[in-house]
Amino acid sequence: MSQTIGNLSPETAKARFLELQAQLDAADLAYHQNDAPILSDADYDALRREFETLQDAFPDLAALSNRSTTVGAPVSSGFEKVQHAVRMLSLGNAFEDGDVADFAKSIRKYLGLTGDVPLRFTAEPKIDGLSLSLRYENGQLMQAATRGDGSVGENVTANARTIADIPQVIENAAEVLEVRGEVYMSHEDFSALNARQTAAGDKSFANPRNAAAGSLRQLDATITKSRPLRFFAYAWGELSEPLAQTQFEAIQRFSDFGFQTNPLTRLCSSVDALIAHYKDIEAQRATLGYDIDGVVYKVDDLSLQERLGFRATTPRWAIAHKFPAELAWTRLEAIDIQVGRTGALSPVARLAPVTVGGVVVSNATLHNEDYIAGFDSKGQVIREGKDIRVGDWVQIYRAGDVIPKVADVDLSKRPDDAQAYEFPMVCPECQSPATREEGDSIRRCSGGMICPAQAVEKIKHFVSRAAFDIEGLGAKQVEQFHADGWIKEPSDIFDLKENFGSGLQQLKNKEGWGDKSADNLFEAIEEKRLIPLRRFIFSLGIRHAGEVAARDLALHYGSWDALTAALDLTRPAALAHRAGDEAVEVERHAASTEGRRAKITDTRNAAVTACAVPADAATAWSDLIDADGIGPVLGLSLSDSLSIAEERAAIDRLVGKLTIENAEQAETADSPVAGKTVVFTGTLEKMTRAEAKARAETLGAKVAGSVSKKTDILIAGPGAGSKAKKAADLGIQTMDEDSWLALIGQA
Repeated sequence: MSQTIGNLSPETAKARFLELQAQLDAADLAYHQNDAPILSDADYDALRREFETLQDAFPDLAALSNRSTTVGAPVSSGFEKVQHAVRMLSLGNAFEDGDVADFAKSIRKYLGLTGDVPLRFTAEPKIDGLSLSLRYENGQLMQAATRGDGSVGENVTANARTIADIPQVIENAAEVLEVRGEVYMSHEDFSALNARQTAAGDKSFANPRNAAAGSLRQLDATITKSRPLRFFAYAWGELSEPLAQTQFEAIQRFSDFGFQTNPLTRLCSSVDALIAHYKDIEAQRATLGYDIDGVVYKVDDLSLQERLGFRATTPRWAIAHKFPAELAWTRLEAIDIQVGRTGALSPVARLAPVTVGGVVVSNATLHNEDYIAGFDSKGQVIREGKDIRVGDWVQIYRAGDVIPKVADVDLSKRPDDAQAYEFPMVCPECQSPATREEGDSIRRCSGGMICPAQAVEKIKHFVSRAAFDIEGLGAKQVEQFHADGWIKEPSDIFDLKENFGSGLQQLKNKEGWGDKSADNLFEAIEEKRLIPLRRFIFSLGIRHAGEVAARDLALHYGSWDALTAALDLTRPAALAHRAGDEAVEVERHAASTEGRRAKITDTRNAAVTACAVPADAATAWSDLIDADGIGPVLGLSLSDSLSIAEERAAIDRLVGKLTIENAEQAETADSPVAGKTVVFTGTLEKMTRAEAKARAETLGAKVAGSVSKKTDILIAGPGAGSKAKKAADLGIQTMDEDSWLALIGQA
C-alpha cells in the first residue's frame, strides 16, 4: 500500500481489510481443501501480517472478520464431518530473532515472572505436512480427522489406518487419548511417487506437502495405502487423564506408545538457546529427508501452558519461528554443463533436494565461469570473493518463479578435499573448443553444426527466409526430419530426394506428406542449389555473421574460395589474438583497479608477441578485421568455425552440392576510387554512413573501419578524432565530405 496503515481513512482501511480477507480465504481453501496452493508461504504470511495489523489499528473491523475464530478451511463435501472435542488451532509466527525475544518477554509479563525465574521451552522442527488428530478409546484407534477449520475436520479414519507410523492399538493407554501430529512424505518417497505418476501418465505433485495432503484426503483408501505416508506425533487434544507434567515428557510418552517423534526436539532455557537450535536445524534442513518450514517453540511446563491459555485462534504459549520462505541451505553435489542452442556453456548446480518457496529445488543456475569463481560480469567481487566448489554448503534463493540461484557459500563446512572448479575448455557434447570472446561472460561451443546441442537450431537457421529460404521446409519439418535421422546436417537436405524418394522410406508415406507435397519439396530444394555468396555465408549461422556482416564479407572477398583461403591464412594471427583475450580475462580478475588498464594492455601485447605470428598471416588478419563491419570479434568467430575439422568437413560437404555465386562486382573502369581503401570518420551531413559506404563499394572501393598503412583516403566529417590524427601521422590523404562527393562525381 502506498500509505502507512496509520494514515488510512476508516473507509480505505475497511476496503483493504475485506480485500485481504477474500485473498486469505481463497488461499486457505486452495491450500487446506484442494491441496493446490495459489500463494507462496512468503506471500501468504505477508498478507496475513497486513490483515492482522489492520485489525489491530482499526478494532471495529473485527466485527467484519470471518477469520477471528477459524483456521484452515471448511470441510470438503466428499468427507464425513468430525467435531473436534478440543479445537485444533494454528500458531502465531516469528520471522526475526527479535520476534522470539518478544515472545519470551510477553510470556513472562503475562505470568508475572521476573527475569531471574527459570523458564524452559521445547524447540522442535515445524513439519510441512497435513495436521491429523487420532482418537484412541481404551487403546483402540477409533477415529482420525484432519484439522479442517479448527472446529470441524474431515473423517479420514480408513485412510489413516493404512499409515505404518500410526499404531492401531496402544498398550496401557487411557480411556480417551487424542494424539495429534503431522502427516508428511519423505523426499525419497516423494521422488519415487512422482516417477510412478509420470510413468503412468498421471499428474505429478509440486512438493511433498501437496503429495501428502492429496494422498491422505483420498475418498478411496486403497489409493492412500499405495502412497508412502509418514507421521510425527507432537501434540494432543482430549485426554481422560494427563500425559505428563511437561511438554518434553509428553513427547517421550508418545514415543513409548509407538509413535514416531522428532529426534531434533530439544529443551532450551533461554532465547539464545532457542535461536541457536533454530540455526542448527536450519543448517541440517537439506539432509533431514523431509520438509520443514521453521522451528516451533513451546513453554515446557504444562501448568504454565494452562495458565497462559489461548487467543482466538492461537495459543499464547507457542510460536512458530519460520525460515525465510525463499531461502534454504543445501549441499552442492555436482556441477553440470548444459549446452544451449547458441552454443553457450551454462553451468548448473546439482543440489541435495530442498524445498524453497513451496517448490522442491534440486538444480540452480551458476550463470557462468566468473560467477563460480566469485566475480560478476564486470569482474567485481561477489559473495566476498568466495568461489563455489562441489561439496560446498550453499544458500539457495528464489523470488517468485525465477530459476533458483546461489546466494552464499558456507566456507566453514567446505570439505578439506574440495577442489576449485575448472571450467571446461571444450564442449561436453561434441568436444569442439569452447571459446570466450573479450567482453563476453559466456564461453561457447565453436562446433556449430556438428554439435548435437546446436544441430537442429542451426538447420532451422539454414533454411530461414534470409538464408536458403526453401519453400516447404520450415522449422516443424526440420524437427521432424532431424528426429527421424534424415537430416543431420545441411548437406543432407540436398540428398533427401535421392535417399528417401523411393523404397520403403518414401517421404510421401510419412504422415502429412503425399506425392504432390513431396515433389514440391524436392523441386524447391533443387532450385536452391544455386545460392548467392552473401546468403550462403549467412546460412552457416556463424556467431556474429548476420545479414549485414555476410554482405560485407561477400563484397570484401568476392568468392567463397577467396574467403576460406584468407581465413586459413589468418589462423595463426587469430590464435594469437585469442591468446591475448584469454590473458586479459585472467588479468581482469587479478589486476588492481589502479593501473589496471595499462596492465591489461601489456598482458595482451605480451601474449600476442609470444605467439610469433608469420608476416603473411598478420597481413591477412589485418585485412580481415580492418574491413568495415568486420572487426576482431567476427574475425575470431569465422576463424574458429572454419578451423574445426568436423565443422569444416560439414561445410565442405555442403559446398560440394552447391554452386555459390560470387559477389557482384561494381563497374569500376572509370571510377577514381576503384581498388582504394577508404575510411569514414566523424559526422557525415549529406548522407548517412550506410549510404556513403554503399556508394563507395559500388565504385569499387574497399571500406575499412580503422586507419592503417593500407588506408588510401580518410573522409573526415565534424567530430573526427583519433582516426584523423593517425591519418595525419601516416601521411594519408584526408578530405572532407564535400571533397569526397566532388571526387566521386556527386557534388
